[in-house]
Amino acid sequence: MNKTGIFLAVTALTLGASGAAWAGAPYQGDGSPLLMDPSELQWSEVASMAPGARIAVIEGNLGAEEPFTFRLKLPENYRVDPHVHPAYERVTVLSGTFHFAHGDTFDRNNTTALPAGGVAIMPPGAPMFGYTEEETVIQLHGTGPWGIEYVNDEDDPRN
Repeated sequence: MNKTGIFLAVTALTLGASGAAWAGAPYQGDGSPLLMDPSELQWSEVASMAPGARIAVIEGNLGAEEPFTFRLKLPENYRVDPHVHPAYERVTVLSGTFHFAHGDTFDRNNTTALPAGGVAIMPPGAPMFGYTEEETVIQLHGTGPWGIEYVNDEDDPRN
């Protein structure tokens, strides 16, 4: 298993200046409300995932011990190899279907199809994997610091 620790590459690619008004920067909890239209999301590549995945951080600094919310847009026929996270992963499927499973070996036949509205909660350190058959958008939220560690080093696109 890859023992390189918590990765902050996602944070470096997506975080900008903080502010209460939505200006493409993640909300930093300054006490004012955040109201936004989904067309305002700022999508970028995700260095810690295979090419094609896009991320939009809505709130928080993923590298800090604070609340975060972000969305992942996964293209059609996208594979998420077995990995773990350092904190609880709370996923809500917003569109499409995410085929998701607990385990350290990728097995398409051992997944649960989570349609729009489906939810998954995985504890810290629990290995998981998934795939899509159509473009799928999921929203994750929790408390950081956030990161991803792949079960197999060869699956990590940062290597």
